[in-house]
Amino acid sequence: MAERLIYLPLGGAGEIGMNAYVYGYGEPGRERLIVIDLGVTFGDMDTAPGIDLIMADVAWLEDNRDRIEAIFITHGHEDHVGALGLLWGKIQKPIHCRRFTGALARLKMEEMGQPVEHIHIHAPRPEVVSAGPFQVQFVPVSHSIPESSALIIDTPAGRIVHTGDFKLDGTPVVGEPFDPITWHEIAKEGQGVQVLTCDSTNIFSPNPGRSEAVLANPLLDFVMSQRQLVVATTFASNIARLRTLAEAGVAAGRKICLLGRAMRRMVTVGIETGVLDRFPPVVSPEEAADLPRDKVMLVVTGSQGERRAASAQLSRGRYLGIELKEGDSFLFSSRTIPGNERGVIRIQNQLSEMGVDLFDADDGMYHVSGHANRPDIQAVHDLLKPRMVIPMHGEHMHLREHMKLAEARGIPSMVVTNGTMVEISGAAPRVVDHIDTGRLYLDGTALIGAMDGIVRDRIRMALNGHAMVSIIIDEDDNPLPDAWVELSGLPERGRAGVPLAGNIESELAEFLERADDRTVMNDDRLEEAVRKIARQVSMEEIGKKPEVTVIISRLAAE
Repeated sequence: MAERLIYLPLGGAGEIGMNAYVYGYGEPGRERLIVIDLGVTFGDMDTAPGIDLIMADVAWLEDNRDRIEAIFITHGHEDHVGALGLLWGKIQKPIHCRRFTGALARLKMEEMGQPVEHIHIHAPRPEVVSAGPFQVQFVPVSHSIPESSALIIDTPAGRIVHTGDFKLDGTPVVGEPFDPITWHEIAKEGQGVQVLTCDSTNIFSPNPGRSEAVLANPLLDFVMSQRQLVVATTFASNIARLRTLAEAGVAAGRKICLLGRAMRRMVTVGIETGVLDRFPPVVSPEEAADLPRDKVMLVVTGSQGERRAASAQLSRGRYLGIELKEGDSFLFSSRTIPGNERGVIRIQNQLSEMGVDLFDADDGMYHVSGHANRPDIQAVHDLLKPRMVIPMHGEHMHLREHMKLAEARGIPSMVVTNGTMVEISGAAPRVVDHIDTGRLYLDGTALIGAMDGIVRDRIRMALNGHAMVSIIIDEDDNPLPDAWVELSGLPERGRAGVPLAGNIESELAEFLERADDRTVMNDDRLEEAVRKIARQVSMEEIGKKPEVTVIISRLAAE
């Protein structure tokens, strides 16, 4: 049976976040596998209330664990490394990454009590990591976090270039520039590039991307022009932006205070690993609170509206002794990720109510993207001249537009969404299988399946409320004439103007008095009848059918 090269996304293809990709080489059904990235996305109150993190379901990887050679992590963003500690126990294979990413991966593993000795740190190309039939090199690319890497994956069926997240930036401030000479070499080596699996995030942005370095002067001018306290928020992982903001503050005669554990941790890791060669001195929140307001600049977490981050805390009032006042300035030096708009707008409105002046990145003055725009993606196509292009890292419309861009230049391409296995050995991608894929939720400290019903029940309770009904059956198998009802998340009184709980209790009392023995003796029948009555009364009185829990207590004869 002929050997083949396959690609299988489990997360991140058709959505933004929770990236998890698989490549395989070998006989069909017996391919040796490598996993690229294990990331998360964040739950929201509309679709996943109470859920902290969402990640790809790796059940297929568990079932095929004996075929997996290794895990490779492209960079340290949460949507690429955030699930590592949570999911590694299901896979238990060596982890390969670069130094800065490895430091963050180590923290993820330690938080979950996983062994960190399985993390292996590698230098960039030309170092080669062997993993079964795969020879892998880490190639530096520019992005909004240091030491981001594309992967060059050499196989017996040809070379794969997996870009990871990237942009074309020759002056990224912190981290390594995109080096076109290296990429020309990659394109010319051996038989060239068989497959380009490429970031699609900014495919609809028509202008070439801008360098991180262009922000220094606008940010300095911004801070210099403010007369009171200045607050700026951006992604904690964007160390280059953190340093640019901090240096602008110092140049404007201000002391810098970092608010947010993730931000302080990123700066510390950057310094410890050497990717951050300098950072201005910082003061504590207590020191910042005692300084004149025109002598302080806060750099804070929460650019995406996270409820517990520093931005949200400041918008709700005093935080760590610091309180925003009318005339203060608050800069969002970041773009809002689709889906996070509501949280960001809520914070902005709360700040506006305080009289705080708001500034954002909509005009591009105070932010540049970490992802390649359409002309840059096209330039990579032209530079590498791949035999086929597989769009990744984007919602379906991004993948489809990227596919059309490639096909317009005569390069075979295909939209490959989560769970679609394609063979990439030939002249064009070809679907060979579909894998059942889903999501795993981190609910507090418990890892649950999306189809377990827990979130579904939570949503139903949020929409319809909850009623708990208690029934007592005596030793002669006769129900006592009363039922007890407790309501949660429901109006106290219904259309009739009487207490809703009392109305349900009355209807249940009548039912219990006339219930036949077949119903009383059978818990399932009795529970179903009670649930139906409680929901009917509620529907008539308030127009809602609540979730109902029935507790049946049977008294034992003495």
